[in-house]
Amino acid sequence: MTTDQVTYVVFGVVLLVALIFDLGLLSRKNHKVTIKQALYQTFFWVSLALAFFVFMWAEKGQTLSLEYLSAYLMEWSLSIDNIFVFIIIFSSFGVKEKHYGRVLLIGILMAIVLRIIFITVGVALVKFDWVLLVFGAFLVYTGYKMFTADGDQEFEPHDTKIYHFLKRVLPLTPHDGDGKFSVRENGKRRYTTLFIVVMMLAAIDLVFALDSIPAVLGISKDKLVVYTSNIFAVLGLRSLFFLLRGAVSKFDYLQQGIAIVLAFIGLKMLGEHWINQWVEKEIQVFISLGVILVCITGSVFYSIFMKKKGEPPDVNEEDIY
Repeated sequence: MTTDQVTYVVFGVVLLVALIFDLGLLSRKNHKVTIKQALYQTFFWVSLALAFFVFMWAEKGQTLSLEYLSAYLMEWSLSIDNIFVFIIIFSSFGVKEKHYGRVLLIGILMAIVLRIIFITVGVALVKFDWVLLVFGAFLVYTGYKMFTADGDQEFEPHDTKIYHFLKRVLPLTPHDGDGKFSVRENGKRRYTTLFIVVMMLAAIDLVFALDSIPAVLGISKDKLVVYTSNIFAVLGLRSLFFLLRGAVSKFDYLQQGIAIVLAFIGLKMLGEHWINQWVEKEIQVFISLGVILVCITGSVFYSIFMKKKGEPPDVNEEDIY
């Protein structure tokens, strides 16, 4: 076995065991997930991803392992944007909390399959130099649009093309079927709101992948790095959803931090030919990792600081009367 094959086998085994463990905790039918459980589960997935980083260091060396860590952090920070949209989708379709875990699991597993296809195509395309330039320009443009976007714009799931497409091609029913994805009404099979939500979660994640996968390819073109960092980050989405669903709106400036990272990686892709001539690969990896860490942690702490500074004082109900 080559070192690549060994790493893939270890990754597959770890992932299988982790998913079985995860299914027992967060995916039981009609089970509500507490903040404490979500915290443990988030710690579990992050620890697993970091343990794989250590394994990568031992098997593949410093450069590839740091590329993996940078790519994972990039995907993990972008996933917070996913969570915000997921929360709106669940609220818009009135999904009951007891169904959250199972719906998220199926939606995310579908998203992983779609991402694997997307990554495979992306890795094949970046062998052409002109594709790197297209991806780089796209990321710079995306970063600019994200940085200057109006934070007050509301996302409405019922107005999306995905929902209108499902409504047009499938017979839908406006209830959750008591946890079922399809029911029989008047002798005809109809699809419930839970089915719609699963489809939308997978589709929305793929839309986010249009930004995140080119960004990861800007960090590393190694298939192992791109696949593993993406899958670890996406599988950690569920526990992160339960942990942050009440606090995600507090990270007002995270979007700007992510935008700077995307623009940085885009510029790096555009100037790769010249950068490779002047800067060693190992140094490039450290710079990328440093920019990601500074921008993401900086935007989170700045969001918390500005929120505390700008929050109106708490009003005691008794004082009103």
